[in-house]
Amino acid sequence: MDLSMKWLADYVKVEKPIRDFCYDMTMSGSKVERYEVEGEEISNVVVGKVLSVVPHENSDHLVVCQVDVGKGEPIQIVTGAPNIHGGEIVPVALDGSTLPRGVKIKKGKLRGVESNGMLCSLGELGLTVHDFPYAIEDGIFVLEPEAGCENFVLGQDIKKAIGIDDTCVEFEITSNRPDCMSVIGLAREAAATFDVPLNVKKPEFKGVDGDINKELAVEIKNTKLCQRYAAAVVKNVKIGPSPLWMRERLRGCGVRPINNFVDITNYVMLEYGHPMHAFDSRYVEGGKIIIRNAEKGETITTLDGVERELSEEMLVIADTKKPVAVAGVMGGEYSGIMDDTTTVVFEAACFDGASVRTTAKKLGMRTDASSRFEKGLNPMGCTDALARACELVEMLGCGEVLKTTIDEDYSDKSPKTAVFDSKWINNFLGTDISEEQMIKYLEKLGFEVKDGQVVSPYWRIDIECRADVAEEVARLYGYNNITPTLIRGAAAAKITPEQKFSRKLAATMLAIGCNEISTYSFVSPKNFDKIRLPEDSPLRKTVVITNPLGEDTSVMRTTIIPSMCEVLARNYNYRNPEAFLYEIGREYIPVDGKELPDEPDRLAIGMYGNGVDFYDIKGAVDEIMEEMGISDCDVTACGNDCEVSEASAFHPGRSAVVTKNGVVLGIMGELHPETLENYEIGVKAYVAKLNIPEMMSVSVTEKTYKPLPKFPATTRDLSIICDDAVPVAQLEKAIKKAVGNILESVKLFDVYKGKQIAEGKKSVSYTISMRSHDGTLTDEQADKAVKKVLKALDELGASLREI
Repeated sequence: MDLSMKWLADYVKVEKPIRDFCYDMTMSGSKVERYEVEGEEISNVVVGKVLSVVPHENSDHLVVCQVDVGKGEPIQIVTGAPNIHGGEIVPVALDGSTLPRGVKIKKGKLRGVESNGMLCSLGELGLTVHDFPYAIEDGIFVLEPEAGCENFVLGQDIKKAIGIDDTCVEFEITSNRPDCMSVIGLAREAAATFDVPLNVKKPEFKGVDGDINKELAVEIKNTKLCQRYAAAVVKNVKIGPSPLWMRERLRGCGVRPINNFVDITNYVMLEYGHPMHAFDSRYVEGGKIIIRNAEKGETITTLDGVERELSEEMLVIADTKKPVAVAGVMGGEYSGIMDDTTTVVFEAACFDGASVRTTAKKLGMRTDASSRFEKGLNPMGCTDALARACELVEMLGCGEVLKTTIDEDYSDKSPKTAVFDSKWINNFLGTDISEEQMIKYLEKLGFEVKDGQVVSPYWRIDIECRADVAEEVARLYGYNNITPTLIRGAAAAKITPEQKFSRKLAATMLAIGCNEISTYSFVSPKNFDKIRLPEDSPLRKTVVITNPLGEDTSVMRTTIIPSMCEVLARNYNYRNPEAFLYEIGREYIPVDGKELPDEPDRLAIGMYGNGVDFYDIKGAVDEIMEEMGISDCDVTACGNDCEVSEASAFHPGRSAVVTKNGVVLGIMGELHPETLENYEIGVKAYVAKLNIPEMMSVSVTEKTYKPLPKFPATTRDLSIICDDAVPVAQLEKAIKKAVGNILESVKLFDVYKGKQIAEGKKSVSYTISMRSHDGTLTDEQADKAVKKVLKALDELGASLREI
């Protein structure tokens, strides 16, 4: 909610610097996000009068003006504006002035003629014709007297002269406080916060004779979704611009002025927090308004020109033939106010918040009106809003309001109550506030305390229990005045095993030398093609976002690899010579029969740079496995029949799957050349994806104590011949299993292919270290272990190499 401080001053007088105002309002429960001083970028721009205009001696389109800026001698300014002829009152940017968007004005020469400033247009002051309807868009802003701006003083600061000196404060309004989505609501809060009087008058209008029932009929068919509908009729309408004071307040609250009737509805919505709508009665066929559910197959073209299909659970405002508005969201194309409108129907209704929110979401639209209705409004606000709109019509002299109104009311008017117990409140807050002081705080906020109950004013729909009452007392007493105490019976916070595992993973990645990245969970379906995912891959089945920001963020990711590739590509395109990155993020895997997807955590690693190869990414994965207590992993080269869906993203001969006990822990390797081309990465890049839940399931976190050895180790070197296709890891695994408990370590120290080795074979050499904790190993025991090793290797087609 944007609040105009000029508008607020109509109801409460707060003599505070703006920073103090924002701080105190935040501390009393109305959180301020920021404030902005209107026209802050404009300086040294004043009101001036053009005394004379003569042609420029060296130009056929420039003119030389003598301008009086209230400082004695006129100043000379050169301009090319076609609407300056002499005698005009205009904004003058003097030498050294500043304008919006950082524009600075200094004196100089134009075609050899001195110019000591600039005559300003609307756009150069950051304004539009909506702010000043009498001005022209292309040309100098010529000031004209109007109500609130009758007399211009030469030399006066332009901001004060035309009323662009307001201050706008942006509040973050919580979902339980729809009453604060209004100027009056925030005025109530300010009055209570600063203990100053609140000046809000009940709106009244005189009206003209006439029976509205002869002009209009209203029928509510769904009283659950529409508890109240009030309407008024304005005849002999005069469409035109709003007065300056109204345009100023609308602009200060971030709303663009349109015309007097549209502005009245927006003004009332901002002032009272209750959305309104104005219909052109010509387009209400049959002279009847019906509030009903949409019928199957019905459509409506809304005010934004988009045809929208309605569903049967949506509430609409209709005439006898068609829907004319989506209730609580937006009016229909022909329900708006036209330049030739003569009779207007004002509507002030109360629609069910959940229904409005569901409708707005399904239609993919959110408006100022829907944002208020969906928080929940009280039906009692309808009549004040309607009366205020009629009052404004009479104030502006833009129509004749019929005295009689329609009020179809099916609402429950019983006020909300909660128990008032001062002892409980003090015990709950840890304070020592007197009962009398508590009552004063509550009365400041509009509550009434009687018979041990707190009775809420109609605009406060959020009071449900005595804890809510305690909150009202606490925020006016001052949270900073409450002595901090420990919560009784509170247990010390502990991190979960998953959090502990993820934090250790992150620390390990930082120790390896990788930088953390964070990417969006919603991605483009095109990413699947970029990583060459097969058309029948289950990863192409995604959670689709109903109302996405765009196609590039339309689905939830089922694999984190494209996200890492995008960041690698960005770093490469920024000409970073190397990148070592990691991300711990989630994937979103749809599950048949379940509404929500599975959301497993994943670790993605990505790297490229001079000298980086497959063994760097494998080394990083090995280090992670060791640190996380995962040993004896199997690393299997990816083939054409690889079960991991993302294998298509990798180079078929330079990638591998990491498993343990049949559980797939992840995949790693060099990206496929086509994948690199798709991401426009001009160097070899390497990526790994590790499955965190699966890693946790095989991780051994407990450390086993091993005493220092008492007996010496015995070593044996083995050189064996095997097929070139046999993985070294498979040989090592066989050696470990064969040696058994006396094995201390197995180290590969040589792999040889050459003249002495047959084609398609390789020589692999290991050092096997053995040690017993029961005594010194004998040669016989060591040789027996080696024989077992040779037998196990023979089953893999490997034999002892002959020298």
